[in-house]
Amino acid sequence: MDTATIKAKGISVSLDLAVGHIAAMEVEADGRVLKPLHRAPWVGSPRETLPENLPEGTVRLSGDFLCAPFSASDVEAAPLHGWTANSEWDVVENAAIAGGWRAVFRLRRKVMGASVDKIFTLRDGHPFLYQEHIFSGGSGAISVAHHPMTAMRDGGRLAFSPKRLAVTPAAPLEPDPARGRFRLAYPARANDPTHFPVAAGGTTDLTDYRMEDRREDFITLVEADHDGPGWTALARRAERDLVLVLKNPAELPVTMLWFSNGGRDYAPWSGRHIGVLGIEDGRAAVGHAASLGDNWLKHEGVATAFALAEGRSVSFRHVIGAVPFADAEPPSGLESAPDRLRVLGAGGAAREVPFDGDFLRIDRPVLA
Repeated sequence: MDTATIKAKGISVSLDLAVGHIAAMEVEADGRVLKPLHRAPWVGSPRETLPENLPEGTVRLSGDFLCAPFSASDVEAAPLHGWTANSEWDVVENAAIAGGWRAVFRLRRKVMGASVDKIFTLRDGHPFLYQEHIFSGGSGAISVAHHPMTAMRDGGRLAFSPKRLAVTPAAPLEPDPARGRFRLAYPARANDPTHFPVAAGGTTDLTDYRMEDRREDFITLVEADHDGPGWTALARRAERDLVLVLKNPAELPVTMLWFSNGGRDYAPWSGRHIGVLGIEDGRAAVGHAASLGDNWLKHEGVATAFALAEGRSVSFRHVIGAVPFADAEPPSGLESAPDRLRVLGAGGAAREVPFDGDFLRIDRPVLA
């Protein structure tokens, strides 16, 4: 596998250049090595053992990757989640910077006529990968999303920045009981993620990832109005760590959760993709055409694509990290300062970790 690995003090990240997926991320803390990102169990299997029609992005499903568009490429021909998740990237820059390391990767293909750059920055002592994607030129509009995936051996508990709405699409990912299963109601919506309708009646708590719930489910959370970064925190029980995913809500206004816990019985999933949660921050509806059309998110005042034009660039930023965390409950909040992130415990205690509080560009204008 052709990978590019970058390192700073206490952290390393490897990118699979064949598809632009993060192949590995390791954070050193308190004498431990934390591995917050997931890799599908079939990655590395002989290609002939996998279905012929499987997109390369599924063949090499790993870590985090850029979806452009998110889901179906039904405006410009491309595989699921676009060429950004299924084709080759080149290393453009890869060098030390003051207090860390920075690498720039460029997609060999164009997306809607735009060139696409991926920028990774690591800082010494920071347990975070700082990412930026830049689209230069092109025409039309593109929906985008990050696709970080984490996995748990014994479930975990979730917490979020304020959300105003949780919505499932019209149909589940796996409606055919001969191929898989789901748990949530479709379509459904709720204002409280701890009381979301389930197909069998009643409600469930979306913040509690339970291993006994074998299912494939997908739900979109819409950010509420607030002054800070958008964030998701997952306290993984067996791993005794806290996976942190942060965004600028003005750039990426929705968080899409993919619960993948043994809910697909066909290859290559075969009931073995277990304990996985996708935390997919985006500016998208489900599918490129839907994102450009009249979708439910637009009716809620939520942008679902970036406009592209020659002579113009658009960019968005994202952060993924992990810290040791022994609490059974996730944090009650996160507070960003210029040089640190405060993790507020459910019991009132706070922990501070090094963090670039200016990176996400909160309160700065966003090119739409």
